[in-house]
Amino acid sequence: MQQEIDNIAVQIQEKPIAEAIRQLTELFPGQVAFSTSFGHEDQVISDIIFKNRLPVRVFTLDTGRMFEETYQTFYETQGKYKQNIEVYFPDKASVEKLVTEKGPYSFYESVENRKQCCFIRKIEPLKRALQGVKIWITGLRGGQSENRQHMHNLEWDEGNQLIKYNPLITWTLEEVEQYIDKNRVPYNKLYNKGFKSIGCAPCTRAIEPGEDLRAGRWWWEVSHKECGLHEPSSSEIPTGASSSIVK
Repeated sequence: MQQEIDNIAVQIQEKPIAEAIRQLTELFPGQVAFSTSFGHEDQVISDIIFKNRLPVRVFTLDTGRMFEETYQTFYETQGKYKQNIEVYFPDKASVEKLVTEKGPYSFYESVENRKQCCFIRKIEPLKRALQGVKIWITGLRGGQSENRQHMHNLEWDEGNQLIKYNPLITWTLEEVEQYIDKNRVPYNKLYNKGFKSIGCAPCTRAIEPGEDLRAGRWWWEVSHKECGLHEPSSSEIPTGASSSIVK
């Protein structure tokens, strides 16, 4: 598999992102998808895909706990580009069972509960969205967290059994912000209020000056600022999550 990744890397190296993505869609027609959460980085990639009419499936995971500002960004993005963004919701029965048995805020009680909630609301829908996909495009940046500093432009995602393409992995936050400003890309207005990494509303807060960019995510936890979407362990089912929800 590494040889295949190396071969692909040779074909897209030194190419602008739009050309690199187009090359990937030619290598894997109908099998390239991009996941957006409407954060700054994702908005940059959406702009590139939509402006260049690249044949890439664009989808988002609606956990049911998103900020109103995130939905507004979704709305403005559709309005600007006139392109569809597929929406994947959590399994209804799994959410009902979780909230019935543990209440609406179980994720505050333990890391295990939080991971269970993330699995139901994010990871399982993602696996449905990635069915049949060979190349998964993401908005990951190395500067977002220590874990992501070790990621590469192209890499194998063991949990999802596909190749992940991270076109912005070496970009700085300043470069992302400059692109958004220069190209008048719609963005989540929570960024103007101190939010630098935006997820579900109950699990995200604004950060203070000098804090890590992801300090506002799951702020009540000491460490492990990931939900599992971009970790090798993302294919594992947390204790308490029924295996029947895996499609």
